Amino acid sequence: MEWLGHAKVSFTHSTTPLALTKKDGTPTDLLTVCEEATPPCKLNPLLFNGHVQTMWTVMKNDGPPLHYKRKIFENEDPKFAGSFAVDFVTHPSQPFPEKDDTLPIRTTYFSEEEFRAIDSNDSRPMLVVLHGLSGGSYEIYLKHVIAPLVGAEGDKKWEACVIDSRGCAMHKVTSSVLFNARATWDIRQMVLWLRNTFPNRPLFGIGFSLGANILTNYIAEEGSACQLKAAVVCSNPWNLDVSSSALQRTWLGREIYLKTMGANLKKLIELHHDQVAKNPKLDFEKIRAVKYLNEFDRHVQCPTWGYPTEGAYYRDASSTDSLFAIRIPLFAINAKDDPIAVDEGLPYEEIKQTPYAVMCTTSLGGHLSWFEMDGHRWHARPASNFLNKMAFEVDVNPPAAENGATKDDQSSSGFNPIRRKWQA
Repeated sequence: MEWLGHAKVSFTHSTTPLALTKKDGTPTDLLTVCEEATPPCKLNPLLFNGHVQTMWTVMKNDGPPLHYKRKIFENEDPKFAGSFAVDFVTHPSQPFPEKDDTLPIRTTYFSEEEFRAIDSNDSRPMLVVLHGLSGGSYEIYLKHVIAPLVGAEGDKKWEACVIDSRGCAMHKVTSSVLFNARATWDIRQMVLWLRNTFPNRPLFGIGFSLGANILTNYIAEEGSACQLKAAVVCSNPWNLDVSSSALQRTWLGREIYLKTMGANLKKLIELHHDQVAKNPKLDFEKIRAVKYLNEFDRHVQCPTWGYPTEGAYYRDASSTDSLFAIRIPLFAINAKDDPIAVDEGLPYEEIKQTPYAVMCTTSLGGHLSWFEMDGHRWHARPASNFLNKMAFEVDVNPPAAENGATKDDQSSSGFNPIRRKWQA
């Protein structure tokens, strides 16, 4: 039983977790690394369940004072035409420029001269971050993870960038192609750009909520060719259809969570109306009548991507089956009382079938919350600990044969875990 905010911590994993080797030559495995990275979960006892934890996120302070420089990229694939913004963590100039009202707090654009000089041959680890639904680089839950990594001293210091979903974080939409729950096209291009620009930096990933779902799908689609060395996913909803159905069953689910998420997306699409309205498949009269997230998906995502129902979209975009195709170490962190990424949708059985993933579940924590007494977010501790262990303690470049199954092994049974129904 939980007592005064002390949550139970459990690990779900394969009976044969991925074998790893430390840089000093001693053997270890993925489960051991995840367990060692995870401290006890002691949360604020006044925030006594997942609803209270989750709703407390509206009581926002500024969080760690990270500074960003933004660069706008154009997607090179004509099927996914449009621009996306990437915010790179940077040290502020002295003095830091006055706030730009067209950008989030502590964010400025790179000058052309600054961006031309961004490439580097250093070997610092670099973190690629994907935020949650309609969020951005300013979100406190991700800054709590990034801040201790980029603020480390000496050779333990990280670099980091946040890929803002199209239209989010005050980025102007430039095409009718937005993002959805399996929008892997912008992160794919960005990872390749990072690999070429920083050839010696090991790349790692972390995703939150919807960004966790996208990141998991991306890692699976890349398979053994994935350029990321390891990744963390926090509050991944995993089975979107299960989560949607669970939310629709209760008053809180409908009138608080689905309504809030639907309103946020309606606001986002109205901000970019002139550009998005160029999509002839969208009926803005129906969109403006939307009340809940599932209705938004029905009238925006379904016609945009050709899904007949929002259920078909959710099933296709869910990342659970992607677990079978991942070929890098993946650490998943979820709360069992999460009212959005619900426990009944978590992939317990699927995790047991892959050596490449370990899932840590806490009995308390809510959705992207895990508030401790001092306002810190607990999830930042295991996430940053895991990333530091993988970057500085574990050999992340082992011979391919040591990683067990290959991508082809999964398809030999006739089941292709990343075969999608939607195609460009």
